Amino acid sequence: MCYRIFTPALFITSIAGTDLAAVPIGPLLLSLAAPILLVSGLVLSLRRPLRVNGPQLTSLVQGAVRINTYIGLIFAHALHGSEGVATFALASAVVVPLVNIICVSVLAAYGENETKGPKDPIWRELMKNPLIQACALGLIVNLLAVPLPAFVASTLTMFAGPALACGTLTAGAALHLRFHKRDILDIGVATTLKLIILPVAAASLAIPLGATGATLTSIVLICAVPTAPSAYVLASKMGGDTRLMASITGTQTILAMATLPLTLKILDVFVGNA
Repeated sequence: MCYRIFTPALFITSIAGTDLAAVPIGPLLLSLAAPILLVSGLVLSLRRPLRVNGPQLTSLVQGAVRINTYIGLIFAHALHGSEGVATFALASAVVVPLVNIICVSVLAAYGENETKGPKDPIWRELMKNPLIQACALGLIVNLLAVPLPAFVASTLTMFAGPALACGTLTAGAALHLRFHKRDILDIGVATTLKLIILPVAAASLAIPLGATGATLTSIVLICAVPTAPSAYVLASKMGGDTRLMASITGTQTILAMATLPLTLKILDVFVGNA
């Protein structure tokens, strides 16, 4: 319900009602795409030094770039209200397709396909993603400038209401911690890249490009959130290392309770002193 109804409804209502002219699309796109591609390439280049097999590599890639949308939405709403939610949704419209292309491609190349039948092509995986569908619908409604019928708008608003609360429960329910000695290195690499390197790289690009306010916060926030629980599902479906993926997700979710506020505080101090 959270993934297919509540969060998509929140995305549609937020994007449909925001002023897209006030959001610098160029800095948003470049500041998100470049660091994600850079970190993904870095993980792939570390395969030999880390001595990981194919499935382990796929979990490291997912752990380094995949995002937990629900946690990001909670912070975006708390910091900037409806404007923060709308801007974060637009950032998700950039990150979600890009990250899915990267992760599905890496899993297709390095995963152990133990499932019966052929894998879905990447374009189908993306087309079926309800968050991408919601972003597209919200953009269409916004660009056409056609007000939604009252019963449609009220229904979407009602469904959007539980999104943040259910997202919080989802994040907590997905925690799994099952460590092996070898996992310490792998989890450390993925977590350092995801919670520190990626948001720092994004901020380093976004600030010189002129991103401010809710846009800057959303850029840093979407890069600083932990890996999504959906990474485990994708790893299971396409032959990734599910045990390692679960451990990375759980560790990052716990550590993010400290790193996320700290990252946003440092950003606020830096921008305030600039």
